[in-house]
Amino acid sequence: MVETVVTVERTTTTTSNGPPGGANPTGGNDGGFWSAIRLNIDYFRTVPGILKIVQFVLGIICMALAAPPMNSATSFFMFVIVISFIITILLIAAYFLGIREALNVAVNWIFSELITTAVLTLLYFIGFIVQLARWSDSAAKGAGSNTAAGVFGLFNFLAYAAGTYFLFLAHRSGATH
Repeated sequence: MVETVVTVERTTTTTSNGPPGGANPTGGNDGGFWSAIRLNIDYFRTVPGILKIVQFVLGIICMALAAPPMNSATSFFMFVIVISFIITILLIAAYFLGIREALNVAVNWIFSELITTAVLTLLYFIGFIVQLARWSDSAAKGAGSNTAAGVFGLFNFLAYAAGTYFLFLAHRSGATH
């Protein structure tokens, strides 16, 4: 019996008229990091991608409803919202631009994101409870919008908890990217 083995090698050539972002010491342009960046819209058609967009939108709503913080409870809630919002924007950018794939570093991205999202989930849990406990039975000025901020904080807590769950499943399956 004769076996035939076929090896296929793909070569991609790219040209750029932009600034030499990956210039090497000899004066040529080897592409480097910037040539590896690709727009990744397909990720945002998956459940984890949709959850990141939902977290982003709910974060904007929470910030709009709770601003300006009128007491220490709302200040803590705003702290949680802003920290979560910044991290979520960075993750969205990393997935959208394919930065994780472009970097050649030995980091277990799924595990790192799992830990980060789990901590943000815990902070959102504490934050929305503190916000609702402070404003739910208050007749003070701004009580309605601050109570609504707490309710949207609950929704965002659920979105982060779902994100943590899907990251846990990915980590358990052995994924690293």
